[in-house]
Amino acid sequence: MANAISNVFKDQLLKGNHNFQSGGDTYKIGLYTSSRTAAATDAGYNTTNEASGTGYTAAGNTLTTNGVTGGSSASTAFIDFQDTSWTTATITARYALIYQSSGGAASASAGAVCWLDFGGDFATTAGTFTIQFPAAGTSTAIIRLS
Repeated sequence: MANAISNVFKDQLLKGNHNFQSGGDTYKIGLYTSSRTAAATDAGYNTTNEASGTGYTAAGNTLTTNGVTGGSSASTAFIDFQDTSWTTATITARYALIYQSSGGAASASAGAVCWLDFGGDFATTAGTFTIQFPAAGTSTAIIRLS
């Protein structure tokens, strides 16, 4: 699997159930092991094969967005997130799920936004596990609409 936008996110976005602006809905990122079968058809957060270990709490970290960039003169709109870390952590993960944890689509049946595939297991032992998002830009942001 490669990175994938959730099918339910596409539907919920067009229904107006996502607000990525500062002060809008709450988004989280959870980590998953290579035993997880991650797919665009996953509708929301669940604990099946979620990572575990010292320094990791089920459901993951709350993400901070830098807002939405776009507008009437922009052909691409995108969302930028601040990097997130788990410190003093012993974790192994292959995937991450960005999902809405509060707001218009927040439920196990509708909150998934996208899966990130790390391309292999990443691990830290009593260290810092960091997800570094790509630079904010029309061709680099993790979530963008053209």
